[in-house]
Formats: sequence, C-alpha cells, structure tokens
Amino acid sequence: MRKEDKIAIIAQLGELLKQYPHFYLVDVEGMNAANTSSLRRKCFEKGLKMVVVKNTLMIKALEAAEENFDELKPALVGTTALILTETANVPAKLIKELNSKKQEKPSFKAAYAEGAIYVGADQLMTLCALKSKNELIADVIAALESPIMNVLSALENREEKAAEAATE
Repeated sequence: MRKEDKIAIIAQLGELLKQYPHFYLVDVEGMNAANTSSLRRKCFEKGLKMVVVKNTLMIKALEAAEENFDELKPALVGTTALILTETANVPAKLIKELNSKKQEKPSFKAAYAEGAIYVGADQLMTLCALKSKNELIADVIAALESPIMNVLSALENREEKAAEAATE
C-alpha cells in the first residue's frame, strides 16, 4: 500500500472517531464471508457502522486523536473490526446476542464508551449494563411520575369512598 493511501485511511479513521462518541474493537479473525456479511447487516440494522481495520493504521489514528487511547493499543492484534455507535451499549448487546448463539466470533476486544476505556472480554457485561441517554431519561420520567400517580390514585379512592358514603 502506498504511503499516500495509508495517510488517507488514517485521516478517514480519525474522522470516524470524531464523528461517533463510542467505538468498539472486535475480533473477527477466522470469520468467513457469510458470517462477516451477516454481522455487517446486523450492525446496519442497529444503526452501527462497522469497518475492518488494519491494526497499524488504527494505532496511528488513535495516536493522532485528541484523546489518550494508549490503553487500547494492546487489543489491536489479529483481525480487528471497528464498530462505531451513537449509543454506547448497542454493540455490546449485539456481541452478547451473537455469542449466546454459540458463535465464537465476533469477540469483544476493547471499547471506548461514555468517556471510559474498557479492555478485555470480561468487560462486555459491564458495557451491556450501561444505559443509553434515552433509557436514563425514561428512568427519570418514571421516577417523577410515580409520586404523582400515587397522589392521583389516593384522591380518586377518596372521591369514590365519599360518593359511596353519600349514596348509602
């Protein structure tokens, strides 16, 4: 590969890292074309962008980034796919789902999600448990609605009891 091509690819990877707030490094070594195509399709359905990357170029892109991604460099061995996402937990849930179907690949290597770096397969469950912005908003709304619903329910019960007492 020519030096100009490598520079262009590093720049493209850098732009992708800036564009998406979260990314995963996934091991896809040994996956056949059908499984890789299926993985790409599932990523697309979930709004994820998947790019198979050359490790040395990915390391250069990470070094050029504004953040310090040094902890991710040891994970860049073998065949690596970069999965980019707007929602931190979606790729983790996809990998978990695929692994539960007895597929060994893709396997989790590392991730940058919610401003933190996660390295190692043992971190996959932690990433699955992360809540998205929409899930957190729903939790807050539910917590705020609960006391109001209790008050309304109590008032309705009181009105029903008063109406029953008046008819007796």
